[in-house]
Amino acid sequence: MTQHAVEECLSRVERVRQEIGKVLVGQKDVVEQLLWAVFAGGHALLEGVPGLGKTLLVKTLAQAFELSFQRIQFTPDLMPTDITGTNILRVDETGRQSFQFQPGPVFAHVVLADEINRATPKTQSALLEAMQERTVSAGGITRPLPEPFFVLATQNPLEQEGTYPLPEAQMDRFLIKIDVPFPSEDELREIVLRTTAGQPAAVEKVASAREIADIQQAARDILVADPVLRYAVKLLLATHPGERAVESVNRYVRSGAGPRGVQAMVALAKVRALLSGRYNLAYEDIDAVALPALRHRVFLNFEGEANGIRPDRIIGDILAALEKEKA
Repeated sequence: MTQHAVEECLSRVERVRQEIGKVLVGQKDVVEQLLWAVFAGGHALLEGVPGLGKTLLVKTLAQAFELSFQRIQFTPDLMPTDITGTNILRVDETGRQSFQFQPGPVFAHVVLADEINRATPKTQSALLEAMQERTVSAGGITRPLPEPFFVLATQNPLEQEGTYPLPEAQMDRFLIKIDVPFPSEDELREIVLRTTAGQPAAVEKVASAREIADIQQAARDILVADPVLRYAVKLLLATHPGERAVESVNRYVRSGAGPRGVQAMVALAKVRALLSGRYNLAYEDIDAVALPALRHRVFLNFEGEANGIRPDRIIGDILAALEKEKA
C-alpha cells in the first residue's frame, strides 16, 4: 500500500463526509463510526429516540456511495417474505404455469432496516442468513446478494412501547452498535433553519462500489503488532465474569462478548488507523472502537438491569483496568 494510495483513500472519504454534512447536522462521531463499519465490510445498528436523523443518515450515505438502496419499515405485521421475497405463480400466453422468484427489498447494496425492533422475532430472524452469508434461500435455491452488501438498522430504545428485543445471536451479527445522541441547542437551531427554508441539498455520488472495495482492501492490509493484538484479546476476555475480572463485570455481567467481538474491534481499528493516515494499528485505535464494537455484545444480569447499569460503563471500567497492559 503506497502513500499515494492512502492519500487517495483519505481524499475519497473526506468527500463522502462533506456530502453527508450537506444534509445531516452535527453527529460527526456517528457518521465516523458508520464509515468505520462500511469500510470494515460489516453491518451497523444505530440506536436513538425517533427524529434524530438515523434514517436520513443511512439514505444519504447510500446516495454518496453510488449504491442501490432499499428501505424496509419494520412493523409488527411484517412477514419474512416481505423482506427476502417469494415465489409467485406466472401464467404465460399459452396457459402454462410456472413459479418465478420475486426478489424482496433485501436485494440491494444498502438495506435500511428501519425500527428493526418493532417487528416480531420471526421477521427479525429473516435477516440472519442475509447478514451472515450474504445469500437468500427460497424455494430450494440459494441466491447471492449484491456486493457490497450492508444492513444498516435503526432501533428505538427498548424502554419505548411496541419494541421487541433483538435476539443475542442477531445482535452479534452487527459489527458495530452506534448510539445516536440528542443534538445540542446550536445543532437544533441549524436543523430548523435547514428544514424549514429553501430547497434540500443535493447529494452527489462521490464513490463507487469498486472504490469502496479498494478502501476495504487497504484497511485489511493495515499491520497489527502482536502486543496490540494481545491487548485486544485481553480486552475481550475481560468482559467475561471470572476470578480475575473487574469488580463491575463480576457483579453486573451475565455473559461477555464472543469471538466476533475481537474480530470487530480489530477490523474497525484497522479502518480507524487507515483514516488517520497510519499504516499500523495502535492501542488508541482499539480503545476508540471498544465501545461501539462491544456494547451490544455484553449482556447484563438482573442486578445490572435493575440498577440501570449500561454496558458502556462496564467497558469503560475494563479499559481503565487494562491501561497498564499497554507496553
